[in-house]
Amino acid sequence: MRMTSAVLVGAVVLTLAGCGADQDEAAKVPATATGSLESLAAEVKCRPDMQTDADEIRQALCKNADGKFVLATFATDRGQREWINDAKDYGGHYLVGRKWVAVGDDGVVNALRGTLGGEVEAGADHSGHGAKHTG
Repeated sequence: MRMTSAVLVGAVVLTLAGCGADQDEAAKVPATATGSLESLAAEVKCRPDMQTDADEIRQALCKNADGKFVLATFATDRGQREWINDAKDYGGHYLVGRKWVAVGDDGVVNALRGTLGGEVEAGADHSGHGAKHTG
């Protein structure tokens, strides 16, 4: 019985330690922003250069003090997920909110997350695809 109690206590301690780290991280990230492309752009202090303005997707190039990025909003959750899944094949870093995404390099995406909240997703890693020459 003592062994079972020790294992259980150990598991609880590890679980609580992990939760504390997650709570610290969560405290640093604001609630995920919502709104139009223009309102999201205003929150991160960029003037959007519209590239696509359609019913299903609105997409703009943005630049602020953190760098350059693409900001897109979607009419549906499904449309957003399909777009992200296709785009991830090309690599990159994605900050994902409800019906919006910001795409840029890792530093820009993490800086934007400090204002917009959201979840970071990474695209495919193409760094190992170069031909190696030995000789």
